[in-house]
Amino acid sequence: MSSEHETSHTCDIFCNVIDNYGDIGVCWRLARQLVNEHGLAVRLWVDDVASFAKLCPGADATLEIQTQRGVQVHAWAQRFVETRPADIVIAAFACKLPESYVDAMTQQAHTPVWINLEYLSAEPWVAGCHRLPSPHPRLPLTKYFFFPGFTPDTGGLMLEHDLLARRDAFFNDVAAQQAYWSGLGMQMPDADVLKVSLFAYENDALPALFDTWAQGARRVLCLVPEGRILPQVAQYFGEPGRDSSRHHDGFGMSPDPQNFSRGNLQVRVLPFVAQENYDPLLWACDVNFVRGEDSCVRAQWAGKPFIWQIYPQHDEVHSDKLQAFLDLYALNLSKDARHAVQGLWRAWNGQDVALSWAAFLAQRTELQSHALRWSGILAKNPLTLNLLDFCQKVGKIRAFKIEGQ
Repeated sequence: MSSEHETSHTCDIFCNVIDNYGDIGVCWRLARQLVNEHGLAVRLWVDDVASFAKLCPGADATLEIQTQRGVQVHAWAQRFVETRPADIVIAAFACKLPESYVDAMTQQAHTPVWINLEYLSAEPWVAGCHRLPSPHPRLPLTKYFFFPGFTPDTGGLMLEHDLLARRDAFFNDVAAQQAYWSGLGMQMPDADVLKVSLFAYENDALPALFDTWAQGARRVLCLVPEGRILPQVAQYFGEPGRDSSRHHDGFGMSPDPQNFSRGNLQVRVLPFVAQENYDPLLWACDVNFVRGEDSCVRAQWAGKPFIWQIYPQHDEVHSDKLQAFLDLYALNLSKDARHAVQGLWRAWNGQDVALSWAAFLAQRTELQSHALRWSGILAKNPLTLNLLDFCQKVGKIRAFKIEGQ
């Protein structure tokens, strides 16, 4: 790399936390990648530092300014402190920037590139809106809409440069897998145990799914990260269950108040982990239930069969978004596998789940192969590189550092 590429550009990311950890999850991941892989100096402005701190152990929710993983994190207070705008300004998910900051953007010798980073969607209209300019009604500024997506004519998905290589190394390293399970306080489960991760919003379909697993012929180990689904999990079991054996029983679990059990189902609650430590959980499991945007994307990079619980919206408009993604994701599956995916995803998002699970499980071999192929296709369109390339073109600014070059 020549020395000119080493000069840091600056970037401000503004995040208004609405959906628990979804909004800040995307922003925090983007901020880290811009710093660690592209050498930008990034300030992350977040109006709910407590939510951020859950994703970043070691962060202090009481601080107005702190540096974590190379990112300068600012509490975005209602009364905004005047500051010099960055070279690139990202308003996440159409959040409204402070008026004083917008006014200051016009005073810069080189006008910042203003990006509105939109929510992820597979709907066909996204490609037509991606990168569209939106002139400010009263100031000499232009905001650009940047849409993540699943096709080459969108912004793509966030992908760290070495993620898939690390994933594949984990798949091929039994010792690394054993170490991962040991880190959870467990022995590695027997091969005949179906390992499932469950990260979900509240869901009326949960009891039926648990009944299906508990009464099924195959043992299921369900790993549940701390989150909104936990009260429902506890309600299902009535009280924390304990594994009655004193030694490894095939599930790999020892007696613990965090364990629940019924029939052939074992559930283990996992403490909240740093965001970057979520990926190995997805790699270690056979099937992954995910929710919202960020974990849905990570499940696709994991290359495993997954079920997405989309964020519910008023008037059921989320159903169209779910179907739009299914139309893309299941396009090249066999008829039976396509019906199995469609059936279980629809069931988990509001319909009967028992029969759908059986059909999904019967197609798992094909779905596994498909998941790996799908991640390879998506990897050709990485969001962060696309975003920086666009900023360079519209802002006429210097090239960015690219990790590995």
